[in-house]
Amino acid sequence: MPPHTPDFWAEYNSGRLTHFEALREIFKAAEGGPPALIGIARRMGLEPNLRAEIDALRAAGWRVVVASAGCDWYIRFLLGEAGVSLDVHANPGRIEGDRLIMELPEHSPFLSRQIGIDKGAIVRSELKGGGTVAFAGDGLPDLEPALLVDPCLRFARGLLATELARRGEAYRSFDRWSDVARAVLAERLARPC
Repeated sequence: MPPHTPDFWAEYNSGRLTHFEALREIFKAAEGGPPALIGIARRMGLEPNLRAEIDALRAAGWRVVVASAGCDWYIRFLLGEAGVSLDVHANPGRIEGDRLIMELPEHSPFLSRQIGIDKGAIVRSELKGGGTVAFAGDGLPDLEPALLVDPCLRFARGLLATELARRGEAYRSFDRWSDVARAVLAERLARPC
């Protein structure tokens, strides 16, 4: 972030901005134009074996869906570089001039004006379809969807793990998405947890 950028996350934590507004302002404040924004996205990185792990999940009958309160621009960019095609539910974004502009997903059936994408609505939709759902998250907007799934298939870190522990709710810790993929595959083989 450039010097003198307001602390948008503190504004969110104090209730002066919604989660969506804070992220939108953070993305918009990032400097450098397309080359720098691409560099930032690449530094976020994806799992080195993402494609193989998704293939293994699909072979075991799982469908992998990205549900993010972040910006679909960098998610789709990274997935494209990895040669991976997934359903992505995230806030639409584009580079305009030298800035990354994120907008509310006005046409999504999972719209939340506070967060952008309502991950709980995605999980409820998948559960309604009769599928088994695993969920992994790291933030407070992930609490509702995490509580909707079987604790054996609930993965948490960061603020989500802290909040689940505070509530006495069971979850499985993870550091990287690959931890979740391997655990989900093992879980299907070793029910119950």
